[in-house]
Amino acid sequence: MKHPDPQPFDRDHHLAQPNTHEVFNQPAPLADYNLYHSDRALQHWIGVFGGHWSEADLSAYGARCGGDLIDAGFAANIVEPTFHSHDRFGERIDEVRFHPAYHELMKTAVEAGVPSLPWRERKAGAHVARAGLEYLHMHADAGSACPLTMTFAAVPAIAGTESVAKDWLPKITARHYDPRNVPFFEKAGLTIGMAMTEKQGGSDVRANTTRAYPISTRGPGERYELIGHKWFCSAPMCDAFLTLAQTEAGLSCFLLPRWRPDGTKNALFIQRLKDKLGNRSNASSEIEFRGAEAWLLGEEGRGVPTIIEMVAMTRFDCTVGSAALIRAATAQALHHTSGRSAFGKALHDQPLMQNVLADLAIESEAALALALRIGHSLDQAADSEHEGLLARLTNPIGKYWVCKRTPHLTYEAMECIGGVGYVEENVLPRLYREAPVNAIWEGSGNIQCLDVLRAVQKTPDALTALFKELDQARTESPRYDAYLDQLKRDWANTSDLEYRARALVDPMALALQASILLRHGDANIADAFIASRLTPGTQVNLGGLPTGIHCKGIIDRAVPLVG
Repeated sequence: MKHPDPQPFDRDHHLAQPNTHEVFNQPAPLADYNLYHSDRALQHWIGVFGGHWSEADLSAYGARCGGDLIDAGFAANIVEPTFHSHDRFGERIDEVRFHPAYHELMKTAVEAGVPSLPWRERKAGAHVARAGLEYLHMHADAGSACPLTMTFAAVPAIAGTESVAKDWLPKITARHYDPRNVPFFEKAGLTIGMAMTEKQGGSDVRANTTRAYPISTRGPGERYELIGHKWFCSAPMCDAFLTLAQTEAGLSCFLLPRWRPDGTKNALFIQRLKDKLGNRSNASSEIEFRGAEAWLLGEEGRGVPTIIEMVAMTRFDCTVGSAALIRAATAQALHHTSGRSAFGKALHDQPLMQNVLADLAIESEAALALALRIGHSLDQAADSEHEGLLARLTNPIGKYWVCKRTPHLTYEAMECIGGVGYVEENVLPRLYREAPVNAIWEGSGNIQCLDVLRAVQKTPDALTALFKELDQARTESPRYDAYLDQLKRDWANTSDLEYRARALVDPMALALQASILLRHGDANIADAFIASRLTPGTQVNLGGLPTGIHCKGIIDRAVPLVG
């Protein structure tokens, strides 16, 4: 960008003008564009993994997420949810109120099928297509993605108890959003939250102390009364919550509605809303059950097996959501630097900046490719033993790795933009605050790594399936082949597995990403990924790509297409 020619200084002229300066060398905001059409990588990987039939829906939703929902996302995060324990007459209501923009985000997403598509469209590529919708939504607002994910993930847990499923699942999967605080049976569409964590237990849900007592008959689908607390209840204005409580047989899973079947308020009491680092458009709360009624899902004492598929779905969404945050931050950095000059040259043409931008783009595409590959396994798991085994192992690997990479990349993108990226009018501060949550939610990094070990120990065929998958990329790159050989040697050493868990899962994630990129991706991206991530002594920080990388081609592929 060329600077205007300097003019002779005329003090009287300048003092007479209403403005002190002309604004130039500032790019236009990244807004009013189609997020799906602007993202070559997303279009590519949706097609690779069988979601191409959903392109019309993805395009329509991409237009909303790159248009009016951007403003809705800002509004919903500026005016945060507020808790109202009583109404003006003194009646206990336990109500959380949101800015109208939050409800617009929820309504648009529910009508687009974000929480329901794979349960309504049971065909190949449905999980991939739905992940694409979630990926787009995260660009507008991550907070509202939380209840969307929980509603989506609750379906398998509820489906196993027929008497509950017949009343609830048609409304949970309906493309209808109803935010009213009224009994579930008065609504055409329902949302589901979760209340699992207790103060003393954290990730160790077996340490939960909440108790459940049968009201009359014991067994699946029967009503119980719950007494206890939950340290984290996400989205407390949902219509019901999956929760865990102890029965005589042990930890059990329940569906607990906000309103009893007789139309009276259930004995669920919100204590306060959490004051969180990020995810601020979404309400998270502390609650107490004082004889709250709930239906038992599955058998007594089988709470963890009942929720295990739900956990798999929420962990998958953590990976997809973090990949979306990475892309959103990368897109902002690429757009800003393409419209700004420094030291007499376009910023994105500066060699060192190109190194950083290309590295961001590589990380972003690798994260997306891994996320949608997991989605492909979820789509195929019922019909393919190989894909089912892969889903079991790659889900915690992806959740651990992609979520772990997000905060540092988001910060690096903010640094590319500079001071403008540090102020709240820009989306980067929100992305940066949002970046750590997916690494913590549904099990932190250590939990994911230990889950990988548990999967390998309980189902050794899962590791065999993973190496079979990785072997399919052999001969494409000598560096990849050597890296894979070392990974196999590392796993052959069974000493101190728990202590070494992260040192084992890190290279598994990198090998997975490399294999996917080699087999199905852009050659420049694959070569650069291997050269910078799989070569010893490389990739200390983002922006440390070795020489010989085709940075411009990688940047051109990743720059968001506007207009």
